[in-house]
Amino acid sequence: MAGRNTRTFGDLEPEYAAYADAAIGMIPIPFDKTTTWGKGADEGPLTLLEASEYLEFYDPETGTEVYRHGIATCAQIIAVDSESMIAEGREAAKEIVEAGKLPITLGGEHSVIQGPVEAVAEHYPELSVLQLDAHSDRRDSYEGSRYNHACIISRIKETVKPPVVSLGVRSMDSSELPSVREDEVYYASEIQKSATWVEESVDLLRDDVYVTIDLDVLDPSQMPATGTPEPGGLDWYEVTGLLKTLARRKRVVGFDIVELCPDGQRHPPFLAAKLLYTFLSYIYAYQRES
Repeated sequence: MAGRNTRTFGDLEPEYAAYADAAIGMIPIPFDKTTTWGKGADEGPLTLLEASEYLEFYDPETGTEVYRHGIATCAQIIAVDSESMIAEGREAAKEIVEAGKLPITLGGEHSVIQGPVEAVAEHYPELSVLQLDAHSDRRDSYEGSRYNHACIISRIKETVKPPVVSLGVRSMDSSELPSVREDEVYYASEIQKSATWVEESVDLLRDDVYVTIDLDVLDPSQMPATGTPEPGGLDWYEVTGLLKTLARRKRVVGFDIVELCPDGQRHPPFLAAKLLYTFLSYIYAYQRES
């Protein structure tokens, strides 16, 4: 069930926030039914939107104001179970993609991306997926559910062609090993020793790429507000450097930011909003028409 929003991204003027003319469509999905440790991801979309009001909208790195392309915040999806959440997310993203807009999903737990990825993959049959995450998320089932947030990459791999490239992983269960291809996963410990991990990982991807960003890919010293934090994560410039290279060399056709658990803190929601806007700045500066 779609619910009315109380916030829009950046609190933009109507001419830049109206859906009809916007180049970007944002889907908030405040769903947090299957997380197993820290709860609160359902508060992520709203707090990110609230923090986005305090962004400066000129990006000095690219010399652009990407908001001028139009960023529409669609009705949030309120669902009672995983199946309905996936179905509604798929339909919302399908509408955005078919309208020629760039779909962005705001989570919510990581499982919220299944429907949007399915919609994007239907439109782009040669789609690749890039996962930024502390966890492999390749269990086939967890706690009796195939739709648990710990299973999302297994579900995505049923939708898109290999490889699904994962970066920043530093936690997984041995049961996930059979589903991990050696060329798919760049562990955080390996990234710290490599000068070529960005170029190598981007080279694995096809031309059309969907990016899923679980905020726990970042080190807890920079992003403490996640449900399952892991030490030894990437930093801001490692993540944004990767996204910039990706935007220069591939076509990003959708992305998400998930697993923000605000817990009353101000800087993590702002970091999430800044990361979203920075990635959009790269996408529109380097690959999409001005």
